[in-house]
Amino acid sequence: GDLFKGDFGPLAQAGLLLAASVSSGLTPDVTQAQSVIGSLAALFGWLATVWALRTVLAGHKPRLRDALYNSGSPVLATVLVSFVAVIQLLPAAIALIIYTAAQTSGMLENGISAMLVWVSVSLLCILSLYWISSTFIALVVVTLPGMYPLRAVRAAGDLVVGRRLRVLYRLLWMIFVVVAVWILLMIPIILFDDWIKKLVAAVSWLPIVPLSIISLSAATLVFTSSYIYLLYRRIVDDDAAPV
Repeated sequence: GDLFKGDFGPLAQAGLLLAASVSSGLTPDVTQAQSVIGSLAALFGWLATVWALRTVLAGHKPRLRDALYNSGSPVLATVLVSFVAVIQLLPAAIALIIYTAAQTSGMLENGISAMLVWVSVSLLCILSLYWISSTFIALVVVTLPGMYPLRAVRAAGDLVVGRRLRVLYRLLWMIFVVVAVWILLMIPIILFDDWIKKLVAAVSWLPIVPLSIISLSAATLVFTSSYIYLLYRRIVDDDAAPV
């Protein structure tokens, strides 16, 4: 009712709660063991999705059990490629540090210094995007039988030669779709959770928002894994000459 009256306070609070939940997890005091388990679950979810897609596109009908049991062989190689991706994101992390320091010190209020800061931040972010655009493809290449991490990174780099900008556009589109879906689904759920728990105190124990975040996270993992794998297949099957 408040939204129809022009009061967007609850909507803004829901957005802030969603951002805090995504950035800090479902609970701020997660142990290291829980973080490791969550990372391993995401890793095996990625591997199982890629394995299942590869098997389906090859004309077979795999079972979920087969995907879980047979997809884990390249787990170490995938972890190493993930470390490469983390290293490639360091320029973007440095850019964030530079921006935060400049904002705190007031450098953004001066025209020349602000321009230098923005140019530096932009160049560092572009460098990370340039590097990581091929590493996403390497995360698929490394799941091939007999593939080694550095070899996968080099092979992915060769695949995106002349196509890097198109690959980057498609990855940015994927990110945009994921963010839009999260906003469109989670903010109404958060508002509904707040409304129903104020209206009916008996359901205040029900973890509607955490369960929704877990479910949407699983769906996001499957979607992004499928999207990147199909993008990889499109690059491999592309007969057009690189631009």
